Amino acid sequence: MRVLVQRVNEASVEIDNQIKSSIHTGLLVLVGIEEADSTEDSDWLAGKVVGLRIFDDQNGVMNRSVTDIDGEILIVSQFTLHAMTKKGNRPSYIRAAKHEIAIPLYEHFCQSVSEKLVNQVQTGTFAADMKVALVNNGPVTIWLDSKNKE
Repeated sequence: MRVLVQRVNEASVEIDNQIKSSIHTGLLVLVGIEEADSTEDSDWLAGKVVGLRIFDDQNGVMNRSVTDIDGEILIVSQFTLHAMTKKGNRPSYIRAAKHEIAIPLYEHFCQSVSEKLVNQVQTGTFAADMKVALVNNGPVTIWLDSKNKE
């Protein structure tokens, strides 16, 4: 399971010309799920995301988490995080999980993050054609993969 975490001043998801979800200061989290992923991967990543100390403290040092700043989180499914690009120029998504595996793990991840956060977690819609807008603060962008825990 992979996530791309972006520290944002604001972010939103639009579906069919309607804003589905939006947040202010916090994290935009893009989530990619592969066939080999489990709830253990999901729980580990949820803990890492919520605990990431990437917000500035009073000294301007990245030392505070999203919970420390009472921030918000927007989670969006993103199967393209598992794109394989070694051959040719057309990415292959063969490692991305099918809906039967991905949807329950995506929902589990959202629930796991939600349990660790005071504010309600906002989400996109799995497999929808979404327009994601954001103002990246920093920019700060962190890549996490549950297969690289050590």
